[in-house]
Amino acid sequence: MSALLSHLTIPFLLAMFLAITMGGSGTAPSFSAAYGANVIKRTMIPGLFGVMVLLGALIAGKEVSLTLGVGLLEQSFFTPIVTSIILLSIALSLLFANLLGVPQSTSQSTVLSISGAALALDGLNTKKLWYEIIPTWFILPLISFALMWVLVHWVFPFIKSKVLTVDYGHLESHKLLKFVLIGSSLYVAFSIGANNVANAAAPIASLTANELGPEGAQNFLPIIILSVLIVAPCFAIGSSLLGHQVTETTGKEIVTVTPLYATIIALIVASLLLLASLVKGIPTSLVQLNGAAFIALSISKNGWKATFSNKTVKLFFSVWTVAPVFAFLFTFGLIYLAKWFGLQ
Repeated sequence: MSALLSHLTIPFLLAMFLAITMGGSGTAPSFSAAYGANVIKRTMIPGLFGVMVLLGALIAGKEVSLTLGVGLLEQSFFTPIVTSIILLSIALSLLFANLLGVPQSTSQSTVLSISGAALALDGLNTKKLWYEIIPTWFILPLISFALMWVLVHWVFPFIKSKVLTVDYGHLESHKLLKFVLIGSSLYVAFSIGANNVANAAAPIASLTANELGPEGAQNFLPIIILSVLIVAPCFAIGSSLLGHQVTETTGKEIVTVTPLYATIIALIVASLLLLASLVKGIPTSLVQLNGAAFIALSISKNGWKATFSNKTVKLFFSVWTVAPVFAFLFTFGLIYLAKWFGLQ
């Protein structure tokens, strides 16, 4: 085995493992609405999810890949050890969330893991982190919440249509709504591909380019595309192995949704994520956008107290806080130790 291949093997395997965990976590915001509305079979979800994720990554994922590959930490810092530690910490934080049945933000774990590495290596681009990425993490969930709140309180009450209250049992007589709901779920998966595949693909692309030297730096985009083609299919594997529990949790344990509301939630969160991907290349949290919309709907139906006393909502906020912080501290600590022992 050549030196290049031996340096890349472990990081690529870790990236594939990370993609599998992301597939489990990302299935929920894609298909929890459709699954909660009982319009799609669970066995169909992994295949559809995998195809749309791949398309999203190839068509609209370039800017996010550049942000994670070179925007937070210079490409030259992505050595095999650093890249392996980054990917391992992200994967462990997401695996922890998946085992608890909570869809976790891959993007936040990735950004904080890379930031932990950058801080340990004195290479952090603080302007990109503090002035672009972190504000987006707060603003977009608030927009998702606000849009759903406005629609439920000030738009839908003035729309006199039976479609608003169609329940699962009568959905068969509204085939157009059923089709739109499934289409919106596919749209969410596409947006995940545009934003989240880069979490695994960008670090190994930067590592590969770094290992290849000047020629790799000049051909960074083709390297990213090849990395995506390796990583994206693993999302479908993760969806099949780990996706059911988190889909069940989000789709049916926060609030019961009608088919129309499920469709609207999917359209809102996918559009916001795709906007962040295309305009600024900001890796952001689809699961939090999704959760914010579900919470807004729950508050409108059950009230503030009942919603925030819901054990699932409490678990969501706890894991959303702990997992990214773990990724940051784990990465920072391991890389600091690697420097201490002269391994980096």
